[in-house]
Amino acid sequence: MADDDLPIVTFGSLMTEGTTLSRRGQHDKALGCFNDALKLRAGDKHCLITRSKCFLRLGDTENSLKDAEASLQIDKTFYEGLYQKAEALYTMGDFEFALVFYHRGRRLRPDLHKFQLGINKAEEAIVNCIGNPSSVKLENKEELCFVSRQAESKKDNRKQQNKPKDQKDKKHIKKKSPKTEQQLLGELYADKAFLEKLLKDEDLMQSSTRQGIKVLDLVSDGISYLKRRQDFWQQQKPIYARLHERRALRRQRKRDKEPKPAEIGRSIEKEVEDIELLLARGSAEQSCRKAERLLKKIQAWSEEEVPNKNELIGNLHSRIGNAQLAMGQMEAALCSHKMDLDCARQNSLTDAESRALDNIGHVYARIGKFQQAISTWEEKIPLAQSSLEKAWLFHEIGRCYLELDKAEEAQKYGQQSLQSADEEGDVEWQLHATVLVAQAQVKLKDYPSAILNFERALEKAKLVPSEAAQNGII
Repeated sequence: MADDDLPIVTFGSLMTEGTTLSRRGQHDKALGCFNDALKLRAGDKHCLITRSKCFLRLGDTENSLKDAEASLQIDKTFYEGLYQKAEALYTMGDFEFALVFYHRGRRLRPDLHKFQLGINKAEEAIVNCIGNPSSVKLENKEELCFVSRQAESKKDNRKQQNKPKDQKDKKHIKKKSPKTEQQLLGELYADKAFLEKLLKDEDLMQSSTRQGIKVLDLVSDGISYLKRRQDFWQQQKPIYARLHERRALRRQRKRDKEPKPAEIGRSIEKEVEDIELLLARGSAEQSCRKAERLLKKIQAWSEEEVPNKNELIGNLHSRIGNAQLAMGQMEAALCSHKMDLDCARQNSLTDAESRALDNIGHVYARIGKFQQAISTWEEKIPLAQSSLEKAWLFHEIGRCYLELDKAEEAQKYGQQSLQSADEEGDVEWQLHATVLVAQAQVKLKDYPSAILNFERALEKAKLVPSEAAQNGII
């Protein structure tokens, strides 16, 4: 194949291909696409975050963190960068730092529930590692300083020798029950019991090792060590101690069996991903059923259990609507997307409102109600966040005007679409917008301008490349 015949790859096509491969679980191949995309547009923060997610799924936490930090160097207020950095830190086990960045992200975007979920799971991980801080009580009885273990041990021995006999007896009275000790020491409880049994053998205790060390001292040191570990583990709440505590709490609290908000959040996030994956694979009916079941569950939960309940309800109406559209159930899809829009406006969710208007416009266009589609999409224009989003939005509005034989309006929106596509540098949308302008000019009988724009569109089609577009334009 000659070099001229090789397809010219665009940044947008590489991003699309990489995202598709990543969703299929082919993360190694997806990584190659993102690497190539960054060669075409170095430092693109959205591509860096997408590659960071890919690294994280491959278990490469260091590179995942580097990409997230690189995106934040470009834009310190980039909330996706903050979330991805927190996720990378959490996966690396740096729960405290992850918690910091989850909080920063939530301050920027309090409407996004994923930051609250991150805070919950990071706090839970910290508590599991070091225990609940509320259980620790400090008393400033003496000057606080660092002392060696040997010095502290000698101090304890002096106190023990100076204690009256009755106090020693009282200490033995307060000794923990064997059951409690077994729960705290676990497998080491048998060793402690064995050493305590040896203490009763007076002849053995009076003997010495070849190095001249008394057996009594060795056994006593072993028992003291195990007692210290027992006290330490009791403070830190090891796994078996936590299990014992949970059993006690279950008896005291009737609602203890209910899942925690963090667990509910993780479960919902997983189910939403499954719903999206089913629709992407063409299983629209299964996706719709699963979304409807999840919607009923969320509606039954309280806002304490699901802090972003309203946002999730709107999101699920949107996904149900998309599945219904794929199944050809137009009226049902329109109803679902309108419920998403109502939910977004009632709760001041700008991103959700933009999404709902987009979907409603698509349904209207599919059923031939072009004027309603235009009105809906024109409402969305102020909510568009990027030049690329404006490019396709103006193009869709222009197509509807063309269907209504309003060529002048179609040409105007086609030119706006082309301007936005030029700002983004996206060849595909430059192609679509140029064709729309040319078609409008044909209807206006401005044939010289139409021919000129069709020729420009043909050059764009060769760059994409698209044989179907080239044939259509010719």
